[in-house]
Amino acid sequence: MAVTIDLPTDVECRLRAQTPDLAKSLKEAAALELFRRGVLSHFELSQMLGRDRFETDAYLKSHDIFEGSLTSEDIDADRQTLERVLGPADR
Repeated sequence: MAVTIDLPTDVECRLRAQTPDLAKSLKEAAALELFRRGVLSHFELSQMLGRDRFETDAYLKSHDIFEGSLTSEDIDADRQTLERVLGPADR
């Protein structure tokens, strides 16, 4: 599937000057964001990036993304559960 992104000419020129392969960078950014949201699995991300499992792990690590990491929503849900069970924390 091909996706077209319309960018203002000046933005495109600036991005192309900074990024040798702009199309690849945008594809990787989209794939990474979809993975962060839980839309793509690790395997699907690997397929989109054209990398093997270990290369994909290294790619994720280079972007400070660790599978199984807690999100802020996870932490907030844990806090709420603890408050329900133990009562509110004294501050």
